[in-house]
Amino acid sequence: MGNRYKSSRTAIAIILAIATFLGFGYDLYDIQIKNNEYYVAQSSAVQTYTVSIEAARGEIVDRNGNVLVTNRKGNSIILDAAYFPSAKNNEARNAIVINLIKLFNKNKEEYVHNLPLKIGKNGKVKFFTKKDDENFESAIKTMKSKDMFNLQPYATAQNCFDAMVEKYGLERYDAKTALEIGNIRYELTRCLFSVSNPVTIADDVSDKTVAQIKENKTNYRGADVQVVAYRSYTDPSLAAHIIGTVRKINAEEYAELKDSGYGINDEIGESGIEKACEADLRGTPGEKTVTIDAEGNVNETVTKEPVQGDTIVLTIDKDMQKIAEKKLRKICLKTSGVATGAVVVEDVHSGEILSAANYPTFNLDEYYSDYQKLASNSKKPLFNRFAMSAFAPGSTFKPLMAVAGLEEGKITKDTYFYCNHTFKISDMTFKCTGYHGGLNVEGALEHSCNIFFYNTSQRLGIDLMNKYGKMFGLGQKTGVEIPESKGIMAGPEYRKKFDMVWRPGDTVQCSIGQSDNLLTPLQLANYCATIANGGTRYKTHFVKSKISSATGAVNETGITVEEETGVSQKTFDIVKSGMRRVSLYGGPDRQFNKLKVKTACKTGTSQVVVNGVKHNNGFLITFAPYDNPEISIGSSIETAGSGSSTAEITAAIIDYYYSNNDSEEKAQTDSSLLP
Repeated sequence: MGNRYKSSRTAIAIILAIATFLGFGYDLYDIQIKNNEYYVAQSSAVQTYTVSIEAARGEIVDRNGNVLVTNRKGNSIILDAAYFPSAKNNEARNAIVINLIKLFNKNKEEYVHNLPLKIGKNGKVKFFTKKDDENFESAIKTMKSKDMFNLQPYATAQNCFDAMVEKYGLERYDAKTALEIGNIRYELTRCLFSVSNPVTIADDVSDKTVAQIKENKTNYRGADVQVVAYRSYTDPSLAAHIIGTVRKINAEEYAELKDSGYGINDEIGESGIEKACEADLRGTPGEKTVTIDAEGNVNETVTKEPVQGDTIVLTIDKDMQKIAEKKLRKICLKTSGVATGAVVVEDVHSGEILSAANYPTFNLDEYYSDYQKLASNSKKPLFNRFAMSAFAPGSTFKPLMAVAGLEEGKITKDTYFYCNHTFKISDMTFKCTGYHGGLNVEGALEHSCNIFFYNTSQRLGIDLMNKYGKMFGLGQKTGVEIPESKGIMAGPEYRKKFDMVWRPGDTVQCSIGQSDNLLTPLQLANYCATIANGGTRYKTHFVKSKISSATGAVNETGITVEEETGVSQKTFDIVKSGMRRVSLYGGPDRQFNKLKVKTACKTGTSQVVVNGVKHNNGFLITFAPYDNPEISIGSSIETAGSGSSTAEITAAIIDYYYSNNDSEEKAQTDSSLLP
């Protein structure tokens, strides 16, 4: 019996051995004879990848060709999958990453930290908060997503940490080190790391770090130095809200733009002209072909050179912008500790914005490093006041009322209303700032008499007032390339949105720029320009032209007319005369009478409450020269007390514009860029 079982086992072993031999024999036949050509090709196959080469962004210059934004060369550290250990080899990858982290820390280099986890003071793992990242909620959601750690939405920070440790083989490291390594490993996963897609892990590093990485390829295998064009500003505090910022593309933007040629590591305009002209500034990426043969040898060839983005020529004048910002800051600081403001200068014959200043402002070089500090500042330096702050314009609204009354024949140049300080309608009493006696429209503008315009409003009615408000751009955006508020034009149409009733007293209040009226400094300048040029409202713009970096061709923005009001020259002459009298005899006279050119203006105030205390915001609209207008200026200073307090800013701008020019011809001529 025993021999029979032994014999059976022997037979089975022999059969298995024969089967195995036949299997190997067939494989040998298949490789060497039947499919010899296929396997030879596979053994010598070359893998080919295409890697994008980032193009330098285009420059931004002022109207005279003065550079505002250019690029400087810097070094970033990337990880290149062609040389980096395989994703299956966690241990080798982690060893290289920890070597890089030690080097970065030693040389005080900043490196990526997009993994929204941190270790708290109690030693426990915590999620990022808004203090760590403004978009922390989106970052946490991405981390838990299927493509990353594949966790449920309710997963805790510790759950995420544990998933990271398991995914990247970090079990042998302490929590702090594991998180440091995991952070860079996470970045590789997040940015779709591959031979075709190297990932940047540190930006703008020192020459010392560059040298150490290049000299020690073994410890830093797969790490390489990439020469990058970084944004550089001739004056990082100048025109910050106009120029705007750039940053790395985020996950949502990449998903939307990847089909347009954007890579996960690309930069993108975040705000201002950088965002508005992203398609022009971005340039055309180049291409590098990477080949890896069967023995792991890597060859790289640039097959398409990148093309720098186009140059954007702005309408602003760099020197005027400096003066506007400097004077605005001075007046705001002199006014009060809480004062903020804005000023806008417009070419009345084109809608070009020659200057647009805010106080406070910020430094573009320090925007990201100081973001939390800037965002929490009570004066809101990141807020673009000249385009987004809308205020009750006060008496700067009165020239519009004068235009409407005269043009509709409700008043004439010789119409007089008597001001005894009060005006009654129904059971309501409205007041003036003084006792002016009998005044015509020119005198009413000069003395800013409320009573005259209360009476005018009763003859016009709110529908006609709104008709002219629309003509002059109230409640509408002016057209600039960057975000702006459309403000509010007071009237029944606006009240209906909130199921509110328009009452007779509201029409009275509206006539002096109160009620629901809200205008931005941009709108003030544009409205004033429409009066100054005789009734043409232009679309405002910051981009004068675009210059192709590939061909040198210049594409002019051109002039766009938004509205031809059709208001008579006679009407405008009367209104301008009244505004001229404000310059000669009103509050701003001490500043304006020193100028070489004649000006016309209108002041305004509106009441606000700050920290429980009542203040007046101050506004001023001005055009110059009076006889042949070329520029209009709209300014606002919160808590200034009066519009006259802004006159020093306006006077400095006009003085600059017409410096060394006695004939009232335009002093600042546009120069062309050299080819």
